[in-house]
Amino acid sequence: MSEITLGAGCFWCIEACFKEVNGIISVKSGYSNGHHPNPTYKEVCTGTTGHNEVARIVYDESVISLNEILKIFFFVHDPTQLNRQGNDIGTQYRSAIYYHTADQKEFAENLIAELTKNQVWEKPIVTEVLPIENYHEAEDYHQDYLEFNPENAYCKAIVRPKVDKFKAVFADLLK
Repeated sequence: MSEITLGAGCFWCIEACFKEVNGIISVKSGYSNGHHPNPTYKEVCTGTTGHNEVARIVYDESVISLNEILKIFFFVHDPTQLNRQGNDIGTQYRSAIYYHTADQKEFAENLIAELTKNQVWEKPIVTEVLPIENYHEAEDYHQDYLEFNPENAYCKAIVRPKVDKFKAVFADLLK
């Protein structure tokens, strides 16, 4: 089993997408790469802890590759938006790949260089590639958020449409 931690805006969206993918063992919403020793959601939302909302993904490399995981990652968010995703604004929503191994770092940097060279987006990619640091699992009520809160206004307007679009494009990778 391998792990990688990804920041792609609100963790509810990325968690809901990755939970549907073959080879994904678990996805946990959390906070990482900040300076506060044990942040709460309320503190992270202030933008003062330095933490990013992330999904920590445990996956089986014999079923899904890091390349496929990062293709999904770049699809489900806009890696050219600095410290925001849509209406979610702040450093806690930054685009990030927090690697757990040197190989993941090299792969992510090479992929970003390739995407930049091929001008996949008109604007520059601002995704940070850093080692995972100071990770804390989010409170229980953030785990499986879409599943337990399908009528939440944010889920209906943002999360569900993103998940539906993701499922249509990546149908061949779904459980």
